[in-house]
Amino acid sequence: MLLGRTSTAERVADILRDRIAEGYFPPGTRLSEEAIGGALGVSRNTLREAFRLLTHERLLVHELNRGVFVRVLDAEDVADIHRTRRLVECAVVRGLGQPPYALDALAAAVAMGDTAARAEDWKGVSTANIHFHRELVALAGSARTDELMRGVLAELRLAFHVVDDPRTLHEPYLARNREILDALRAGERTAAERLLARYLDDSLTRLSAAYARAVDTPRDPSE
Repeated sequence: MLLGRTSTAERVADILRDRIAEGYFPPGTRLSEEAIGGALGVSRNTLREAFRLLTHERLLVHELNRGVFVRVLDAEDVADIHRTRRLVECAVVRGLGQPPYALDALAAAVAMGDTAARAEDWKGVSTANIHFHRELVALAGSARTDELMRGVLAELRLAFHVVDDPRTLHEPYLARNREILDALRAGERTAAERLLARYLDDSLTRLSAAYARAVDTPRDPSE
């Protein structure tokens, strides 16, 4: 029974992690045991175990006598997420080996972003961007790396929620994702890594500035 409950809790954690990465649960959201347990058809104990797993991944926080909430990131979290992304994503591209590479899923993520942009669905653009980086890491063919980055990219999505102008943040990366894809299609792994490193550095700068405006700006005490 314990093994069954644990494996079910892991599957529930997978679902909730994906929902966070897709933007369904903004930072600060209280997660209702009754609503989520009922929707997924799992026991309260199983759901609590899933919450515990995601708390360990820094996606949720438990507040005594209040419940479980989606975590609110601070500026250092944003910087650390990008340090991790740079280490992992650049290493994946560097270690790809000889072309050709299996790029269909990466191309689909680029197309998904373009479609969302034409509809001016900037939440959809940010979701497509998450998919792009998840598929980029998947090129390594490593279940461990995939698992690590699923959590990191879900955390990244939490930072996106507090940005006041998502179009300005996300739109420039549509073309940059395509540039990386084109470089990999051409078998230019070194060029793709260089583009990616610059991309991630710029992403940190832009997101940190946007995050500071949204989160760290002191409020007027009279407000």
